[in-house]
Amino acid sequence: MQAQPAAGGAFPERPVRLIVPYPPGGPTDLVMRAFAEAAQKPLGQPIVVENRSGAAGTMGGQLLATGARPDGYTIAQMPITVLRHRFLSARPVFDPRTDFTWIIQLAGYQFGVVVRADAPWRTFQEFLDHAKANPGAIEYGSPGVGSSLHITMTQIAEMKGIDWLHVPFRGTAASTNALLGGQIAAVAGSIDAGTVGPDGPMRALVSWGAQRHRRLPDLPTLREVGIDLVSDSPYGIAGPKGMDPGVVRVLHDAFKAAIDDPGVRSLLERYDMPVLYLNSADYAAAVLRQIETEERLLARLGLRPE
Repeated sequence: MQAQPAAGGAFPERPVRLIVPYPPGGPTDLVMRAFAEAAQKPLGQPIVVENRSGAAGTMGGQLLATGARPDGYTIAQMPITVLRHRFLSARPVFDPRTDFTWIIQLAGYQFGVVVRADAPWRTFQEFLDHAKANPGAIEYGSPGVGSSLHITMTQIAEMKGIDWLHVPFRGTAASTNALLGGQIAAVAGSIDAGTVGPDGPMRALVSWGAQRHRRLPDLPTLREVGIDLVSDSPYGIAGPKGMDPGVVRVLHDAFKAAIDDPGVRSLLERYDMPVLYLNSADYAAAVLRQIETEERLLARLGLRPE
């Protein structure tokens, strides 16, 4: 599995750098490290993960668009927040329609709302009732302004007439620590089935997928509690614009093979991340469609550039 770039030499001849735009230890970091470990086997070179957190998961996109060479040796995990960047930033660093080479869509996040195990709310409806009765008193954490978590919580608040406070963090691990430390009341994020069970330190109140969490069959979805929303935020891998098609194909094939790796599948199941595979061409087309959707949604919610 090697490509012959125009400059000569087979690809890859050295390690590939994979930017993960979230801190170490969170769900995205753990899953992407598993993907990297599995993909480097068919690739024949190490894939080195580099964490660059902040800016609601857009740091990978910023690095790709501001100096990374389009040789395939620098790629990044791309959450859906990358597609919102130009609508939420007063000075956008990149345009997702033109500044990237979309390599492969891998999977999607299915999020939910989590509270401490000793919290007074046993159901999401109780949580909503408390928030509505106490405007501005509930603080929830997310990975940042413009993240899918922030957007969906804003939609829920709009639909239910609720005023709660958003507290942005650099990643889910940081917001979870704040929750356990009592600094915030809830976290909107990926649901780790290993920490929200009967003996876990947290309790999940609701999931945001179209179907119930595979490992938490008693956890209701938003639709089941009367909120007609589904949040299955897709993510994939991209590189800088102008990459050689042969290099793209090599990287695509390596990560596609990694989807079936047992270690990857186990972590995807743990965090209820469905496989949402798209090849390079279909991924690029899906990105353009999603950008239009995001622009309409952000305009309707009244979210403005910062």
